[in-house]
Amino acid sequence: MREDGKPEPAGEPMGRLTKRAEFQRVSRGRRVSAETFTLQSRRREALERETAGSPRVGLTVTKSVGGAVERNRVRRRLKEALRAAAPLEAESDHDYVLMARREALGRRFAALVDDVRHAFRAARRGDADSRGRGSVLSASKDKDRPT
Repeated sequence: MREDGKPEPAGEPMGRLTKRAEFQRVSRGRRVSAETFTLQSRRREALERETAGSPRVGLTVTKSVGGAVERNRVRRRLKEALRAAAPLEAESDHDYVLMARREALGRRFAALVDDVRHAFRAARRGDADSRGRGSVLSASKDKDRPT
């Protein structure tokens, strides 16, 4: 518990990707697809590994997802799903990018959190093909139904 009465975040804190070059570098790494997003991961370069001790995450929500309101809603849902899924099986010397899809808007939050957990687990195990791309996480349709 923190001094202000709020709970401590579980696991180690995650850094943020902020520069376009960082996002582009990660895009050349391993990909794991889920129904609501694609997770890209890549190990940091040797110089960056020495200075940073925690995984870094970036979010990408393109205009194909919808207007500004929908994109912001998807971004907020994915950020909260990342917090709720903590501690993630993220490697400390890796960078991650979540590329959102419109399906993240209608997905139940508990199912979205499960998608995040499974994607990070698959990225750590290396469940992608030999080129580092193509692993698909299949989600059952009943997860989308509201309870």
